[in-house]
Amino acid sequence: MSEAKQRRHPELLIPASSLEVLKTAVIFGADAVYIGGEAFGLRAKAKNFSMDDMKEGIAFAHEYGVKVYVTANILAHNDDLEGVRTYFEELKEIKPDALIIADPGVFEIAKEVCPEIERHISTQANNTNYGTYNFWYRQGASRVVSARELSMEELRELRANIPQDLEIETFIHGAMCISYSGRCLLSNYFTGRDANRGACTHPCRWKYAVVEETRPGEYMPVYENERGTYIFNSKDLCMIEHIPELIDAGIDSLKIEGRMKTALYVATVARTYRRALDDYRQDPKLYEKNMPWYLEQISNCTYRQFTTGFFFGKPDENTQIYDSNTYVKEYTYLGIVGEVKDGLCRIEQRNKFAVGETIEIMKPDGSDIEVVVRRILNEEGEEQESAPHSKQVLYVDLEGKAEKYDILRRAERKE
Repeated sequence: MSEAKQRRHPELLIPASSLEVLKTAVIFGADAVYIGGEAFGLRAKAKNFSMDDMKEGIAFAHEYGVKVYVTANILAHNDDLEGVRTYFEELKEIKPDALIIADPGVFEIAKEVCPEIERHISTQANNTNYGTYNFWYRQGASRVVSARELSMEELRELRANIPQDLEIETFIHGAMCISYSGRCLLSNYFTGRDANRGACTHPCRWKYAVVEETRPGEYMPVYENERGTYIFNSKDLCMIEHIPELIDAGIDSLKIEGRMKTALYVATVARTYRRALDDYRQDPKLYEKNMPWYLEQISNCTYRQFTTGFFFGKPDENTQIYDSNTYVKEYTYLGIVGEVKDGLCRIEQRNKFAVGETIEIMKPDGSDIEVVVRRILNEEGEEQESAPHSKQVLYVDLEGKAEKYDILRRAERKE
């Protein structure tokens, strides 16, 4: 193995939709986290971060040696530019490790206002060749996110034709956008909500029918089965079985999609890929031996069925899901342990559970512990038999087996 390949043990980059999820990503194995502020990112419907939350999240991550990147990857219109400038002046004070940018005008403002913060080029900029990478390098970018349409062979060729200190970031897990590098017009056309300015309504997941020109109002279903057809609905990307190829291709950052996802999803994906990367670094044979565990774990989070996308050739009909837009769901997210005192775990409950029920404590080290819920108390110290209300703060007796930042979940019952 060459010196360059030995040096390039990739970063694991995890999404976070909120401060709570950022902390989960950090504890469960991220090397870096990417987040969005309240403006100028492409996930306007995510909870996103206020400036105060962003400041706290960056401080928390840095305490653990984890980097934080802030998305500012809208395709800006004229009336966005002054707001972008003000936003970057605020970010300059809280010092994220990088800004993720797609628009050249936004890039120039970042370069002027906060040149000390690294600039990464978003996949939205359609980065499909080494000429584009070298262009952005000359402008001052330190990293470019590859288009999802690139094959493994193209990534290898790209790595061989760019400076060694220009980093490649590549999506390796999560939802696939139907449009080229995520540049979608469907949402804007159908609903007036611009996907390229952060307001995507995900029309690629809708069910469609056909209307013949001379018969307006007559909707003719296109059946794959009785549920209808979801013609744009792709499977989710999963590259857990191909860590060696990604490292061999010279990828610097392995990126997980999912800034709309729950803490349970983030914890599951982060600790699974963390373990896979660490096992491979220790011994490739250990990575091969533990593959059944990775595959089992990665199927525990909500997903749509898996594909390897464009990495090993152009996708065909087998990478689409035609009969449903629903996710496979193995576990229900119950909450995160905020603190433990006098044998009681403080949580902000997310889904219903009850006294006497068996649930799982999911730990950052990869272990899962089944426990019985022995007691549930509300903030007034009153006991209750169940936790029916989302976001209620509760104190739960879990046999003394839970610690701060553990995730609580319940296995879905199989019919």
